[in-house]
Amino acid sequence: MEAVPSTPITIHVWTDFVCPFCLLGERIIEQAAEGLPVHIEWMPFELRPHPTPTLRPEDDYLPRVWKSSVYPMAERLGVPIKLPTVSPQPYTRKAFLGLQYAKQAGQGNAYTTAVMKAFFQQDQNIGEDAVLKNILNGLGMDPAGLDEFINSPQANAQHDADLEHAQRMGIQAVPSVLVGRQLFSGVPSVQALREVLLQNMG
Repeated sequence: MEAVPSTPITIHVWTDFVCPFCLLGERIIEQAAEGLPVHIEWMPFELRPHPTPTLRPEDDYLPRVWKSSVYPMAERLGVPIKLPTVSPQPYTRKAFLGLQYAKQAGQGNAYTTAVMKAFFQQDQNIGEDAVLKNILNGLGMDPAGLDEFINSPQANAQHDADLEHAQRMGIQAVPSVLVGRQLFSGVPSVQALREVLLQNMG
């Protein structure tokens, strides 16, 4: 029988809200951390920051990747997911500023999940202010301050600093999961992640 340590540990997860493997990776993390005292700290990584063109679901690439990789993994994990029809896909800087806003209220985890579900399960455009405000409202937060926060120099400077930190860490793919000194690039297996969690909890 596994000994469950009492000292909590933080899992840092670099994500982008338009990457389906980040929603699937969340399920992997949940399974690996079951019964363990962990805290997930979601970190921003923009796969295609403005003005890099974002992907379009009507082009060949996305349907091909979803058919060969996303849907099979989602079925295996029991996660409902569908290729969003939003075209082109939204930039995610604004949604990440919303994550900062939610973190201040202790709602970072709930917000991250809600944004990914809005995009991948409800086909909503998470680049739109109204969608982000609706998500905040659904979490019991006041969405009225979001506009000012998104335009705040301090919030934008923090986001840029977080992106620079990801570069220094050598993050190149999402999700990337850091536990102690062990960095998983891409979706880890449940067993490998749990083993590292237990090792770092001592």
